[in-house]
Amino acid sequence: MVAESELRTVHTEGAAFQDDKEGSETSEACRVSKDLDPPSSPDEFPEGGLAAWATAFGAFLVQFCGFGYTDSFGVYQDFYTQHYLTNETSSAISWIGSTSAFLIISLGLVSGLLHDRGYFYHLMIAGSFLQSFCLFMLSLSKPDQYYQIFLSQGLGLGIASGLMYIPSIAVISHHFRRRRTLVMTFVATGSSLGAIIHPIMLNHLLNGPLGFAHGVRASAGLISSFLLTACLCMRTRLDPPATPVNYIVVSRRCIRDVPFILLIVGGFLFQIGVFYPLFFFQLDSIKHDISVNFSFYSLVILNGSNFIGRLTSGFIEAFTGVLNLTIVSSISCGVLILGMIGLSSLASVVVLGVLYGYFSGLNIAMMAPLIATLTPDLSELGARMGICVFILGFGGLIGTPISGALLTSSYTWWIPGLFSGIVSLAGAMMFIIMRYIFLRRQRILVLGQ
Repeated sequence: MVAESELRTVHTEGAAFQDDKEGSETSEACRVSKDLDPPSSPDEFPEGGLAAWATAFGAFLVQFCGFGYTDSFGVYQDFYTQHYLTNETSSAISWIGSTSAFLIISLGLVSGLLHDRGYFYHLMIAGSFLQSFCLFMLSLSKPDQYYQIFLSQGLGLGIASGLMYIPSIAVISHHFRRRRTLVMTFVATGSSLGAIIHPIMLNHLLNGPLGFAHGVRASAGLISSFLLTACLCMRTRLDPPATPVNYIVVSRRCIRDVPFILLIVGGFLFQIGVFYPLFFFQLDSIKHDISVNFSFYSLVILNGSNFIGRLTSGFIEAFTGVLNLTIVSSISCGVLILGMIGLSSLASVVVLGVLYGYFSGLNIAMMAPLIATLTPDLSELGARMGICVFILGFGGLIGTPISGALLTSSYTWWIPGLFSGIVSLAGAMMFIIMRYIFLRRQRILVLGQ
């Protein structure tokens, strides 16, 4: 979500801070890469070999099954609203997906600390088993039984993926240092590829002859086989660090760092609005009488373009810089969300999906290097990333339920579109102020020398 650009922006080893997709999803991973960067010589890292590449492939599969599956919730949002949870509001249904996405990010604080203490295999096995179990339990959920779906998909899948997300990224640092940027880019594409493939598969399973129960079981079988393969592939190599990061000390320093506080405020506001298209784009297309078969691919268009945005962000950042690209992509996302108010034809679905997917991909890719750019002491980078994405996760948690409540059962699309667009632009304004204060501080430091 790229990496070559982060290398130039942050530090000779900052390329590990590469973003991957919900949201939030990749900036959290980058913090562990830095946390676990051991003081050893680069010559001591294998930089390849069967164990190293098998571990990378396993991590790729975890991302495919974790955030890749969660980013496909728009399919479930559409299916639940129209067929399976017809007695529930769009807001109540969106709480399922937003809770799952929030738990994946927020549990990174817990799973990261446990990984630091040598519990990698425990986390991976427990998370894999729990995700498989919850998916099969989801297939047993009955129509209009909201609590059953929320417990299995909202809480269960979120906790399961949250246990595995950070450790699966962190383990890359055990095998690669010089090639870490390349490998983490490969691993990060797992979630993007999952967000492309899962919507196609789920739409055909849920709306096809198999139906909900058998369709979810088929999906669960695929996920289970991939996670089993991942657990068999991934291996640790290094001992856990002797002195874990003290988050309390770092938090006290962050409070006095004005640009960093503005980053958190802006990111929180932006996260409230940015998930609206991901959850409601397919439903919006169908309700505007656009071909159902085509609407099933609306999320595929968006996520495919998002994947391209992440890959190309590094080349663009080389000319614009991290701060400028973050601001431009944030403003563009806000404007395009407002543009969803005018969605009414097949052409508008394609244009909005391609453009929004691309600019949201650029924005996601810049989050990790942005945090790194604002960190004066790189030894605190991992902790700052953990604190930042944890707070930003609350924005994603409440954003789509608010949009769903504004949508109402009458499907008044302009109200949630207006709300999400304005709040996203408000976050972009915070980024502009953050850039001004940060650059002014940098000039003062240069003059002081």
